[in-house]
Amino acid sequence: MAKVIEGLYYAESHEYVKVEGDFGYVGITDYAQGQLGNVVYVDMPEEGDEVSAGEEFGAVESVKAASDLISPVSGEVVEVNAALEDEPELINKDAFENWIIKVRLSDMAELDNLMDAAAYQASCE
Repeated sequence: MAKVIEGLYYAESHEYVKVEGDFGYVGITDYAQGQLGNVVYVDMPEEGDEVSAGEEFGAVESVKAASDLISPVSGEVVEVNAALEDEPELINKDAFENWIIKVRLSDMAELDNLMDAAAYQASCE
């Protein structure tokens, strides 16, 4: 069974957001990386770009498939995980440690539209 972490927010499209203060770390879930297989490339936005909840912000490519990244939250991208440019396979090693973008959240109420760990786990079964 894929790892699911309590205290994070999950989207139906298999992205998570870890909230710390006004910031959210967005990545794909362990379930998603397992479905994709070996990740070979991550397409990320630029720092300073705006992302919108429910909108595409990049893509993850594996040897099997490519999958759009859908932002679970809205805000400004304040950092991208540069390590993924050279080592996209870090997502396969630990999808939760290797977030993709850090966002300054513009609307905390959007978090209410996301699932908690139990609801996400149930949606994957």
